[in-house]
Amino acid sequence: MANKSYIKCPNCGVFNTDKEYCENCGELISYKKKQELRAQKVKEEELSDAIKDIENLNLPQRLKKHSNFFVRILGWILYSVWFVVSLIGAFLAWVIAMIAAG
Repeated sequence: MANKSYIKCPNCGVFNTDKEYCENCGELISYKKKQELRAQKVKEEELSDAIKDIENLNLPQRLKKHSNFFVRILGWILYSVWFVVSLIGAFLAWVIAMIAAG
């Protein structure tokens, strides 16, 4: 004989037996179903965030994918300048750390 679960509806107070939704008012009362819906919502939010990150490229990346050849060249130049400036900054940070270390 299987155990029956009696769940009281938080909306109307009616006790329901082995149901996902209240028989009286239709409120979702199943704890498992609520967890599944929460997990699905989290997955959908993570997916939408990942899609947003992919679609929202920075300016040099957008320019590198442009249909116009000259705009693509400008994008590559901007990207290269940014990369070189980052390398110089990293080198300076390393030099300062080495001087500070003694």
